[in-house]
Amino acid sequence: MMRLRHKLLIQGFRIFDQVLLVAALAIWIAMIPEGGSFRYIHELLSETYGWREILGLAGLVLGWMVIFNYIIHYDANRFTTLTSSIWAIVKATTCAAFLLFVLGTGLEISKLPAKVILYFWATTTLAGIASRIVLRWILTAVRKSGFNCRQVVFVGTDAHALGLARDIESHPELGCRVVGFIGSDEKAIGKPVIESATWPVLASIDNIQAFLEKGSVDEIIICLSIKEDFNHIFRVFELCRELGVVVRLIPRESDLTVLSRLQIESFGEFRVVTFFRERLLLQLLVKRIMDVVISVCALIILSPLMLIIAAIIKFTSAGGVFFVQERIGMNRRKFKLLKFRSMCADAEARKKDLAAANEMDGPVFKIKNDPRITPIGRFIRKTSIDELPQLINVLKGEMSLVVPRPPLPSEVDQYEWLHRRRLSIKPGITCLWQVSGRNTVTFRRWMEMDKEYVENWSIWLDVKILARTLPVVLLRHGAS
Repeated sequence: MMRLRHKLLIQGFRIFDQVLLVAALAIWIAMIPEGGSFRYIHELLSETYGWREILGLAGLVLGWMVIFNYIIHYDANRFTTLTSSIWAIVKATTCAAFLLFVLGTGLEISKLPAKVILYFWATTTLAGIASRIVLRWILTAVRKSGFNCRQVVFVGTDAHALGLARDIESHPELGCRVVGFIGSDEKAIGKPVIESATWPVLASIDNIQAFLEKGSVDEIIICLSIKEDFNHIFRVFELCRELGVVVRLIPRESDLTVLSRLQIESFGEFRVVTFFRERLLLQLLVKRIMDVVISVCALIILSPLMLIIAAIIKFTSAGGVFFVQERIGMNRRKFKLLKFRSMCADAEARKKDLAAANEMDGPVFKIKNDPRITPIGRFIRKTSIDELPQLINVLKGEMSLVVPRPPLPSEVDQYEWLHRRRLSIKPGITCLWQVSGRNTVTFRRWMEMDKEYVENWSIWLDVKILARTLPVVLLRHGAS
């Protein structure tokens, strides 16, 4: 259970921040106008305001409270760094100033010029940062002197747990004293966890309940593998919850991917735990807007070129203008990929006869001097013009501009397990592989680059790949 002084500290800072916002606004409203003085505040208070102004002021205060509670997360977490606290203050005061600007503009309040809002933001930001630094300094001094200290016990005795224990002990300002460790071997109880450490093994995981009933513990830090020790972790959670002991889980690197994408939701009377749902909704919306806008503009600008290419293909070789091929999209959905036809009409039928000449490793089929390519086809493949019709696939939502290339069904059937990760998102026209040499890159490295893209995707990464695509296409790097 949270101690009373912690609750008072949290509520005190919550009130302090709101008072700071109101006071800073009042001071600068009084000081900024020409000839301004604190009598100006009295004039403002004595004026008669309509319902718009009253609702606006109430909305402003309520908005500030919501912003600060959402961004700052008022709590007594000792592991919160000073840097993260300062960054939270900067974000919160910036949002508060923006809300003030929106209100002043929307209600056409002449007493809120840009200078007032700027000074308001600077004052609240600096005062907020100063308050956190002073609080951190006071708490550090108190904790280093031995007061306000919390007793911490680790569950797990491997190098992962020992390394964290040493880090905690090296930061006395945290006010955490490592009492000992809970291990898996009963024979180790009472002995040092390792020869070079003074911390003892206090109990085994099997008899942790008896230890918690008798021992003096404020926090339990679990350093176990979720995959291998889930039952033990859940049991410790239950025991700590019943006793009101703070429990922290320090996941392994392999566990972070699962835990970072966990969400608990409600569905009627049920609770639903969802893993791996995409959280970057705003970025996904921006990505889709980029796809549509760039595709439409490109189709309009390049339409004369595309008409000329279509006419040349039609009159120089038998067959249709477009090559339509079934490809695998997001979550193995099939779709029809469009390309300008660069090969003879019976190219697919002749593919088996040329299997021995394949120059790519893995399930991908590519030949540098493919005899099936038409004269115009060689030019449009070298310049990647044959890919332009895929802008239509992008507009239809089947593809995106920047994502791993869409594979053939036959290629997917030969994928190793880890290669299938690239099928969790929409396929695209260009990707890391496209701008990194294409046909000169091995299949394994190609799959690794696609996996890197999926795991590290961002709008900025898309922009960088798009910027690299144009020179690669113009200089014909890796194309065949």
